[in-house]
Amino acid sequence: MRTGRRVASALAVLVIAGSGPLAATPAGAAGSPAVSSAADGSAGPPATRSAKVPVGEPRGKVVSRITLSIREEPTSRSAYLGGLRPGTVIPLFCKVRGENVDGNNLWYLLGDARPGYVAARYVENQSPVPYCRR
Repeated sequence: MRTGRRVASALAVLVIAGSGPLAATPAGAAGSPAVSSAADGSAGPPATRSAKVPVGEPRGKVVSRITLSIREEPTSRSAYLGGLRPGTVIPLFCKVRGENVDGNNLWYLLGDARPGYVAARYVENQSPVPYCRR
């Protein structure tokens, strides 16, 4: 029984430290959480938000070497709304023609009700993206 208490104590420390259930319990095992707070996008860095991309919605992966700027309009001269880290998987609503960026004049309007555009030059689309309706 002493070993059981040590394991339980160690597991409690892992849970309190924030890395417990995912590290200590295999996915799908009894007692494992379906979704952790860091994986659902409610907390943590933007890269973890990729888990929120709905199935069926077009998506893309940021392939820039530095943070990709989100702009208010499809031009690099419009207002800056934020940034996306390289490797982030993002929902894409549709595409429009805008400022030419390194030979590519397409810009993606972000999906998931998130405002802003990103230059398609730095996004690898992982599914077909329709043109925006005007």
